[in-house]
Amino acid sequence: MYPVDHTGHEQHPLLHRQVRDIASKCIGTLDAVTHEVHSHGTVRVAHIRPPSGITWTTAASNIEPA
Repeated sequence: MYPVDHTGHEQHPLLHRQVRDIASKCIGTLDAVTHEVHSHGTVRVAHIRPPSGITWTTAASNIEPA
C-alpha cells in the first residue's frame, strides 16, 4: 500500500496514467485511489476516467498499467 493523505487519497504510482480495469477490461486514466471506511474495514477504491469522461470505480487491486 502507498502513503495516504489526510483526505483519504492514496499517492498511487499510476495516478494520471492509463490503466486497465481487470474486471471490466476497460481502459482509462486513474484519477484517484481513495480509502473508504466501511463496517467490515477499509476498502481501496480506484476512480478511473475513460475518454468519454464518465468516471467509474473498481477495487484498487483490479488495476494494472494499460
